[in-house]
Amino acid sequence: MEVNIHQAKTHLSRLLQRVAAGEEVTIARAGVPVARLVAVEQKSKTRPLGMDRGRIWIADDFDAPLPDDLLKEFYGGELPPLEPTKRSRKRR
Repeated sequence: MEVNIHQAKTHLSRLLQRVAAGEEVTIARAGVPVARLVAVEQKSKTRPLGMDRGRIWIADDFDAPLPDDLLKEFYGGELPPLEPTKRSRKRR
């Protein structure tokens, strides 16, 4: 379908509906095509599982406690006193 610029401005919503339905619209100025309206291809919303398999490695001890000397650096030279966790507190 070919329309002139005035028709395109006047009926843009209708033209976009037609484009979404799969039609291609050419916009012309004085009968010379200057633009083409086409539908945008939708990207896939799901990523394939396992696409990075073998690229990522996590050490077995990644969640191990840090050494005391490194912890001291985080706390400015001294380790804070250990607070009892909820599980280690005694119930009264």
